[in-house]
Amino acid sequence: MKNKYKIVPLFLFSLLIATQSFAQQAPQLADRIVAHVNDKIILKSEVDQAVADYLRQAQVSGQQIEFSKDMWFAFLEQVIDIYVRLEKAELDSVTVSDSEVQLRMDERVNQLIIQAGSEQALERAFGKSIIQLKADFREDFREQLLASRVQQLKIQTINITRPEVTEFFESIPKDSLPTIPEQVALSQIVTIPPPLGNAKEEAHKFAQQLRDSIVVHGKTIEELAKRHSADGSANNGGKLPLMSLDELVSEYSAAASALNPGGISEVVETQFGFHIIKLNRRVGDKIETNHILITVDEGEMNEEFAINRLNEIRDSLMTIPDLKFSAMARKESEDPYTANAGGKIFDPETGERLIALNRLEPAMYRIVLLMDEVGQISEPKSFTPENGRGKAYRIVRLDNQILEHTANLDQDYDRIRNIALQRKQGRIMQKWMEDLREDIYVEYKISVPKVETTL
Repeated sequence: MKNKYKIVPLFLFSLLIATQSFAQQAPQLADRIVAHVNDKIILKSEVDQAVADYLRQAQVSGQQIEFSKDMWFAFLEQVIDIYVRLEKAELDSVTVSDSEVQLRMDERVNQLIIQAGSEQALERAFGKSIIQLKADFREDFREQLLASRVQQLKIQTINITRPEVTEFFESIPKDSLPTIPEQVALSQIVTIPPPLGNAKEEAHKFAQQLRDSIVVHGKTIEELAKRHSADGSANNGGKLPLMSLDELVSEYSAAASALNPGGISEVVETQFGFHIIKLNRRVGDKIETNHILITVDEGEMNEEFAINRLNEIRDSLMTIPDLKFSAMARKESEDPYTANAGGKIFDPETGERLIALNRLEPAMYRIVLLMDEVGQISEPKSFTPENGRGKAYRIVRLDNQILEHTANLDQDYDRIRNIALQRKQGRIMQKWMEDLREDIYVEYKISVPKVETTL
């Protein structure tokens, strides 16, 4: 049978948001060795844990999946495959550095801290400190990274030719070809309204007063953050977990990294507003901080200025033949996600330029509905930026438009190529794992039914 269960990492931090009911209700059977991979042993408890983790994930996502013997044996095969790839890593001298393991672990823990709401909530969920949690799982996580690295190195060697893509496409029955929905390629130039009148000055003044309350009058940054900060971390006293300096906006990271642990920054201005920052600790190029964010009152932003500025840019683009939209976007756009790409918008999930209409966010969808020819530039329209703060304005250009159609090689070559390549990679990787199993000693210590796995 085909294995329909996703490969579940041995190191699975998603236990945080799952209930503990499965582990508590599952019968506790005696542990035993179920397989050998060279000199490594696989315990029944290891497979049990992988299955339990999978069922917890399914439960959290609202899926009703029942345990079965087929499921258990499928996961046994997956665990064996991981150990086989670890043997291959040793043979090929594939390694992962301590710093990479630490970085990936920090990223995973930080994600879970955000999901849990605080470090304390995460520690309560596991019954141990963050430091102990990382120590307990470090080697398991290293093995996961190694196994993934070996697999990725192999996948990167698999390419596909145009004739192979054509052959794949022609193998699809004509009456089974999918209908591709209407797609568009878009670019934008964004302007953020500046503060109106003295609103910015008032916000800075209030931030300065809060700083004085901390450094002069002995208030804590945590209590003031809970009362006054406009950031999502306010409920947690403004605490941000360990983050790389390049994950933070440059003004914030520069001010925070200049502090000694426990130090309080001057008022720092960023694109989000005014911050007061406390440095808690520094680990390599990562910092843990608390901060208070004071924003300029959204109702006191000069929206008329933003609209007029975008109208000026739009008029210039429509009247000056040699003026390029991409050049103006790089120069004028205030959206950090698209400006450097000349204003080009990419699908956040696929990375592709062409985006189906039904995947556009509502504000963009309404703009596109009013555009009927490639090259058209919209009038300025308001929207909420990706960071979710305040209001911004943008003009949008329709770079390309492909109407709904039956899939074909002329219009959909890249999409069809990706599907064909994934199929080819799947076939080759399955054969590769079968060959590895022939070269690396695998012995079952229990009776195993035939289970066909796929990567």
